[in-house]
Amino acid sequence: MKGDLNTNIKELKDTVKNFVTTRNWEKFHNPKDLAEAICIEAAELLQVFQWATVEEASSWKNVPSKMSRIRDELADVFIYCLSMADVLEIDISEAISQKLRKNEVKYPVDKYFGRARLE
Repeated sequence: MKGDLNTNIKELKDTVKNFVTTRNWEKFHNPKDLAEAICIEAAELLQVFQWATVEEASSWKNVPSKMSRIRDELADVFIYCLSMADVLEIDISEAISQKLRKNEVKYPVDKYFGRARLE
């Protein structure tokens, strides 16, 4: 793989689709099953952090065994997200741009700067 700076989302979607097609797994890659898989993989990512303090988790960038597991679980989440976007013909770049525009209205800077919620 070429890295984030030199890879576009279409290339990643095509790579995932090729992986799925080569194994004849299309029948398993329907929206419902992909949504479940995304949740399961996200839970596996969360499990890595279970019982860790914020400080401990932040220090793991220097722990190869932790980073390997985090990288693998995060990749699994993205792989299923890319597959779902492909199956449902969602342009991820456009979806993210649209969602950020909605969030700009929902969470105006003057009310939410430095805070996660209004009190």
